[in-house]
Amino acid sequence: MTGLRTPLTELTGVDHPIVQTGMGWVAGPRLVAATARAGALGILASATMSLDELEKAILEVQERTDRPFGVNLRADAGDAPQRVDLLIRHGVKVASFALAPKPEQIARLKEHGIVVMPSVGAAKHARKVASWGADAVMVQGGEGGGHTGPVPTTLLLPSVLDAVDIPVVAAGGFFDGRGLAAALSYGAAGVGMGTRFLLTRDNAVPDAVKQVYLQAGLDGTVVTTKADGMPHRLLRTPYIETLQRESALGRGWRTIRRTVAYQRLSGTPWGRLLADGRAMKRAGDRTWGQTMLAANTPMLLRAGLVEGDTSAGMLASGQVVGLLDDLPSCEELVSRIVADAVAHLSAAAAALSAAEPGSHSAVEPG
Repeated sequence: MTGLRTPLTELTGVDHPIVQTGMGWVAGPRLVAATARAGALGILASATMSLDELEKAILEVQERTDRPFGVNLRADAGDAPQRVDLLIRHGVKVASFALAPKPEQIARLKEHGIVVMPSVGAAKHARKVASWGADAVMVQGGEGGGHTGPVPTTLLLPSVLDAVDIPVVAAGGFFDGRGLAAALSYGAAGVGMGTRFLLTRDNAVPDAVKQVYLQAGLDGTVVTTKADGMPHRLLRTPYIETLQRESALGRGWRTIRRTVAYQRLSGTPWGRLLADGRAMKRAGDRTWGQTMLAANTPMLLRAGLVEGDTSAGMLASGQVVGLLDDLPSCEELVSRIVADAVAHLSAAAAALSAAEPGSHSAVEPG
């Protein structure tokens, strides 16, 4: 299959400039390995895993494939140094971060040849991590699922591209070859996709939950702060509609119960949870109320995405959900996206050549 060579493929060693993002409870070894085998970059979500679970997940991916993959880390986690050591020990190719990693974390990872790719939501954040040595950044516009900002990708992406000279991966609103071609035309090194990879056959999300996603329209998501205190794009389910109307007292009581449930499930000592909460507050500029609400996220996502209980859990989703109507394998998905992107870029290059003989595309077919 014809591929596309970009700074992202050169940096990470993957065949195609497509990243499967690290979605909690979704991006496990099965999905990451399937993505890697398809030639794209799979990112293992580790925030909902204990240290032992993360090591087992890394080893499982490596048993399933010898292709490059990444792990998403929380820079503010109490055991972040141990998680960094795991990536180094097992030769993971890419470390991605939802929040900006510390300069010393970047330096240690790079010292061992690991590509560092933080996610950013503004040009100033991209400049900061680039000055610290990050190899690339992923920027997600407001169309994306999960925690998101108000600026659409079409405005956020060029602002970040103008701010840094390292590879930029565009996320938020991408699901097909047209989007990949558009992102590359902007100057991005590739695209990141979450919802599109969630809606494949290669993950453990219950089929009944996937059908709920497939039934959603373009107006089927909502951005709310009621789930965990930060703007969060979620599928518009009856549960989320109820949560939107819930009183502060009701949310507080629910938060306490969810926090206790998460502590029991994860086995994380209470001291570590409190330390992580303080670190989260410092890193994210949250109030204590928002920090407490953030304890809802792991359990609410688990209820929906693992247990399949859409009446008591939340389903993170990008707006692209309204344009998706199938459940391909990762191999089928990546192949058709790349083929479609090549066709669109070739058509654009042909139009340019017709207007200016001798000109050529900046993106090389591989």
